[in-house]
Amino acid sequence: MNQLLPLVARARVTLRDPQRLIPAVAAHLVDHGAQIAEAPGGATVVAFEFCRGILQAGHDTLFLQAEAPDTAFLHEIKTELAEHVEEFARLPAGAIAWEGDASSFDAPPNFRLMTVADVGDVTPHMRRIRLKGQALTRFASLRNLHCKLLIPPAGRMPEWPSLDRHGRFVWPDGPGRPVIRKYTIRAADPDAGWLDIDFVLHADAGPGSAWAARARPGDIVGLVGPGGRSIMPAARYLLAGDETALPAIARLLETLPAQSQGLALIEVAGPAEEQAIANRTGIVIRWLYRGQAPAGTTTLLQDAVAALPVPGDSDGLFAWVSCEFRAFKAVRAQLRKHWGFPKEAHLVTAYWRRGWTEDGAERLDALAGTVAAIARRIAPD
Repeated sequence: MNQLLPLVARARVTLRDPQRLIPAVAAHLVDHGAQIAEAPGGATVVAFEFCRGILQAGHDTLFLQAEAPDTAFLHEIKTELAEHVEEFARLPAGAIAWEGDASSFDAPPNFRLMTVADVGDVTPHMRRIRLKGQALTRFASLRNLHCKLLIPPAGRMPEWPSLDRHGRFVWPDGPGRPVIRKYTIRAADPDAGWLDIDFVLHADAGPGSAWAARARPGDIVGLVGPGGRSIMPAARYLLAGDETALPAIARLLETLPAQSQGLALIEVAGPAEEQAIANRTGIVIRWLYRGQAPAGTTTLLQDAVAALPVPGDSDGLFAWVSCEFRAFKAVRAQLRKHWGFPKEAHLVTAYWRRGWTEDGAERLDALAGTVAAIARRIAPD
């Protein structure tokens, strides 16, 4: 990505010591998948797969430049740069204003309305909903497995997000405001204009599960994305998770290179919850049954990982695991402490936490992010 991308936006912000801020922002964005390089004139380049940002310090001014091939990517890199500069510089949200390309949109460029095209049950507790829409090419990439659904309230006229003068999302606050939930993109066909999302159906349904239970063809839902981290290229894989991770694991098994080897551990209630997966790889699928025990109450998944032989050589092996919070902590500790896996060789995440509602889990994530930000600010140099 050495050439200037076709869309460019620029911003500047007055700071007391802009040069000191740049390394901290750049290092943090590495965790978001960025690659860092130095450009002529002392500028720092923050490059993602399809877009990049440039940070350069003046005497008392930080100059920002965002470059991307389309408006959606331009919006994403502008947001990444602005939010993190504002966080590390302790500026109020919205302090950075952009000029240049794509500065006058009313609606977020990565937001679209989707129509329910089909609803069907894959297993007794897994429902697949096909959504029809336009401009879905990016949703077919394995680099970003997730999206956010904006679920309108039942029985009310929906209100959708817009952009403010700084190019930031403005979420509606009226009675028709949607509820936001993150889901895995199970499959996508951009040419045909559809994508599939699988929903776990359960008695104590949150907004997402409740919407899936009542969804009918013709219903409208908002879509933002794609996003989220994914797997890294490898010769061998360990894939593991419960029902919430099953859509992602199934998609990986159906799209990874045929020569891929490894093991997939999938926890479900029982044989009725097994899914037919068009596994095109050499990765072996092992189903784990917890029986009548409620999801998130057993150690089945973490025990299965712990029972595996410790790899003698982790080179060429990547572990992708998503599950309930307690299992997540146990598996992550197993991979890091007992297997000695480096950070870049695994991605272990908690998709949910037993005893927490979806809203409670999101508040917990938000609180954790706030605490981490405060810790970075007060930590000694």
